[in-house]
Amino acid sequence: MPPSRVPPGGSGGSGAPGDGGGSGKSSHPVEAPAASPLPELLFDGPADGPTLVLAHGAGAPMDSPFLAAMAAGLAERGLRVARFEFSYMRARRQGGGRKAPDREPELRRAWLAAIAAAGASGASGASDPEGGGRRLWIGGKSLGGRIASMIADQASVRGLVCLGYPFRPPGADPSAAARRTAHLRDLRTPTLIVQGIRDPFGGPDEVAGYALSPRIRVHWIEDGDHSLKPRKSSGRTEAQNLAEAMDVVAAFVRGDQKLAPLACLGVAGQD
Repeated sequence: MPPSRVPPGGSGGSGAPGDGGGSGKSSHPVEAPAASPLPELLFDGPADGPTLVLAHGAGAPMDSPFLAAMAAGLAERGLRVARFEFSYMRARRQGGGRKAPDREPELRRAWLAAIAAAGASGASGASDPEGGGRRLWIGGKSLGGRIASMIADQASVRGLVCLGYPFRPPGADPSAAARRTAHLRDLRTPTLIVQGIRDPFGGPDEVAGYALSPRIRVHWIEDGDHSLKPRKSSGRTEAQNLAEAMDVVAAFVRGDQKLAPLACLGVAGQD
């Protein structure tokens, strides 16, 4: 079944999860003002499935081959996947040229608006009377997952999924990771990071040295790069790696220990 689009709007309106007295707190508190537009959502999967909202990476849109394949595969595994785009990527679609990503405060506001949009669309389990995304999972590819990690506690979401976390820019000194990982030390939201072993944004030896919250688990994909793609010489295929990622994400969202036992998930920051 092809994905369905839900335009901005609907009940649930302009407020943002985590605003106005919610119990969730974050080291990156951000208000999403009423003027912040609710983004269009692209849905895959059963309407009654647990809802996972995904954002794209810095350079590719929400319908990139990677995210399209991931959404379709997770939908086949019973999840309801909602994708959205940040404003700079929407501007590209409208002929605005190749714009750079928005500044972090705007990206965080956009994420809170996306959570509000999921609730307004009637996504299964998207919100509860207390507000926020307490039965919602969020995450994304690279940049999308990193920004989601900054607002996950504030929005009181149920879980976080990062598909290739950009711990530091490729080639940069490892100390450059400090700004991108400082907030992960105290993250309270249960988190799954699916990372390729060859990811230039952070490999196993490097990531093992970071002080990360015990709520974070990292699942390493054999010979995968930043998009989990292996080399031909590895004997692995891209389809195999993506399927493995889909399995562990679906297991994480559903809490299915048979599908992804904890033994196959390395706990970040521990030996």
